Amino acid sequence: MKNKKWISLAAAVIFAVTALPATVFAAKNGESKEELTKVTLNEVAHSIFYAPQYVAIEEGYFAEEGLDLTLVTGFGADKTMTAVISGEADIGFMGAEASIYAYQEGATDPVVNFAQLTQRAGNFLVAREEMPDFTWDELRDKRVLGGRKGGMPEMVFEYILKNHNIDPASDLEIDQSIDFGSTAAAFTGDMSADFTVEFEPSATALEKEGKGYVVASLGVDSGYVPYTSYSAKTSFLNENPQIIQSFTNALQKGMDYVQSHSPEEIAQVISPQFPETDMDTLTTIVKRYYEQDTWKENLIFEKDSFELLQDILESAGELSDRADCENLVTTAFAEAAIS
Repeated sequence: MKNKKWISLAAAVIFAVTALPATVFAAKNGESKEELTKVTLNEVAHSIFYAPQYVAIEEGYFAEEGLDLTLVTGFGADKTMTAVISGEADIGFMGAEASIYAYQEGATDPVVNFAQLTQRAGNFLVAREEMPDFTWDELRDKRVLGGRKGGMPEMVFEYILKNHNIDPASDLEIDQSIDFGSTAAAFTGDMSADFTVEFEPSATALEKEGKGYVVASLGVDSGYVPYTSYSAKTSFLNENPQIIQSFTNALQKGMDYVQSHSPEEIAQVISPQFPETDMDTLTTIVKRYYEQDTWKENLIFEKDSFELLQDILESAGELSDRADCENLVTTAFAEAAIS
């Protein structure tokens, strides 16, 4: 199944789209105000891990590009993908593995990745006690609260284990029965678990409560991986290239901001998105992600990254047939955003 038609269409409209001014301006002295174009984004989770996206929202970059963005949290890649396929959301933000799964199942309108945000895993291994000299071998014969089978957090975790010659199936016990977002609470209440794999702010919260200690970063130990990306149905890309380009332009502005500002400045900008998180904690988390080079300088989803993702899926036993990158990834919009 080839999907080259919309790629050529996207390329044909790039110059026209990028040459257009923003479609909305504040009404002054009786001047008319053009309508913003409504677009719905469903994100897999609401996490500080995705700071450039929230910078783009809080700095008004989407409005500058003529978009009225509605942000919905799906709480899981499966739910986000369902929202995109059903048309409930125009754009999905999740791990690109979800688009591969849908393609494998014979999707007639494939969901295509057009922008990559994070280039490292965003979760951390948390232990009961401080372990300044931690090595991955210390997980042997231990019980770990892990992630959903087939999800990027769990697959990256197992990828690291295998790189350290640890068999995820026999050398330790990984509990995958706990819902996303509930593992930190389970770890606090279940003393039989030795470790838990946590996103922020849960990892830092456990440390502040004295209930756990971050001993390793999965982002550092797995290396660069295409962890999360933005995608839309092929039909939506074909019919709305100007919306996708404007959306990507706004995101690139957010990426530029985090590359040129300090963690303290980034935390201040995104703080309205996380009112329940105090500024000290927010800054600590942003700094942790900032220092491990979490965010790409641009949004281009490279072919090598897509192939690495499929390597990880194969290693986890979740890939029956490899997909051609050109069927599920386009770089046209991300390239235009930086040009």
